[in-house]
Amino acid sequence: MVKDNQVRILMKSLQTERTKSIAAAKAGMDEKTARKYERSGRLPSELKCEHSWRTRKDPFEEVWPEIRDHLEVNSGLEAKTLFEYIQRKYPGRYQDGQLRTLQRRIKVWRALEGPAKEVYFPQEYTAGDLCESDFTFMNKLGITICGQSFNHLIYHFILPYSNWETGMICFSESFESISEGLQNALWELGGVPGRHRTDRLSAAVRHPGGGKRAAFTQRYQALMRHYGLEGLMMGTGRPNENGDIEQRHYRFKKALEQSLLLRGSFDFTSRQEYALFLKNLFFELNSGREKRFAEEVKALRRLPNRHFDSCKQLSIKVGPSSTIRVSHNVYSVDSRLIGEIIKIKLYACYFEVWYGQRCIEKIPRLKGSGKDHIQYRHIIDWLVRKPGAFENYRYRKSLFPTHRFRLAYDFLKKNSTLKGSKEYLKILHLAAKESEAGVDRALNYLIEQNIAIRFDAVESLVKSNQNYMKAKDILINNIDISIYDRLLEERMAI
Repeated sequence: MVKDNQVRILMKSLQTERTKSIAAAKAGMDEKTARKYERSGRLPSELKCEHSWRTRKDPFEEVWPEIRDHLEVNSGLEAKTLFEYIQRKYPGRYQDGQLRTLQRRIKVWRALEGPAKEVYFPQEYTAGDLCESDFTFMNKLGITICGQSFNHLIYHFILPYSNWETGMICFSESFESISEGLQNALWELGGVPGRHRTDRLSAAVRHPGGGKRAAFTQRYQALMRHYGLEGLMMGTGRPNENGDIEQRHYRFKKALEQSLLLRGSFDFTSRQEYALFLKNLFFELNSGREKRFAEEVKALRRLPNRHFDSCKQLSIKVGPSSTIRVSHNVYSVDSRLIGEIIKIKLYACYFEVWYGQRCIEKIPRLKGSGKDHIQYRHIIDWLVRKPGAFENYRYRKSLFPTHRFRLAYDFLKKNSTLKGSKEYLKILHLAAKESEAGVDRALNYLIEQNIAIRFDAVESLVKSNQNYMKAKDILINNIDISIYDRLLEERMAI
């Protein structure tokens, strides 16, 4: 088949060569073909006729009016559904291999006669005018902390004009997460854009699914006023209105997955290490956007003098069990506060316990609901006085700081049924007063040396200054390297 480039070579050669046969040979065609293109003066692509006729009979010609009627009533019907329908209606007439023919026929109908498709209109943005944010779930990536699944979200913030982005780890779509994430982004940005658009989150919008009735909550409006931002919300069921941030969700998670694959592991030693990894990733992503970002920075307004107080404040009375309930979870506080009304400042990932105008403790928030966080140091003073309460204590599982404490308790219960709980509580009290790590080391020593666990023995080891934990000699057997050669030979033989 002669191509356009060959004809171009032919036309050029005809001007320089002595005979037509030489010019045709240079163009890679015979003299008869060369004569044809010389007379026409056109390229092969210009001589080609559009194929507008069928080469074989349409097997669906007789049933097509029926299929078209179904599509006009419900254009969402799939070709496979309609194909199975006509197979049932006309048994033995249509074979499975003809499905693709019907799919092509319906595809053409949708393009020429079907309903009009939704049009997405590219937007032009002005530097420093708009910022967008939303939450995105990260569980599908399979990130772990010390081998344990780390289920979390990312509060994702972008500037659509320059695509500059940043984010923060969080665990719920709460107002505290919105406020902290937005403020961290603005202060990292170093200025304030004109408008902020977000999804219809219940933490920011009253009646999020209520159409015209939807309105921003008072707390969210206060946050917008503090930074002089104009709040925008997307329409109900219209994620395309926040399309820039949705697209950045996909690209960010793709970039994160690739970075983790390059790293060789999806596991981190701590949440702080993972947060630092994310910070470095955002820095790398933003490094190629410096030119347009510089234009954004010039157009930003100044930040206010201080952060907006994003925490939710609660007043709670401490119950007789030395516990409080915060956001559907139970937490312990110091037993001295029983009966007192304390103030809780609730942030995205933790809350502060205030009493007498002092912050006396900071406690990490639990994810989800119906969970408990009991700190044995809060209640151990009274638990050693009431050892009988330990056996059926609702939150007993929280009173084993490490697995060695649990082994110690099981040993004491097995060998001293009546006094086992009392002896264990004395060991736990020692951990609270002296050192949890020191008691854990002492228990480890007693278990490894197969020495009976008693409070006196543990106390003696904890208070002694001797280094009773001796390093073990590690014996590594000689490695026969020849087995690797045999493996390679077997592999090559396959």
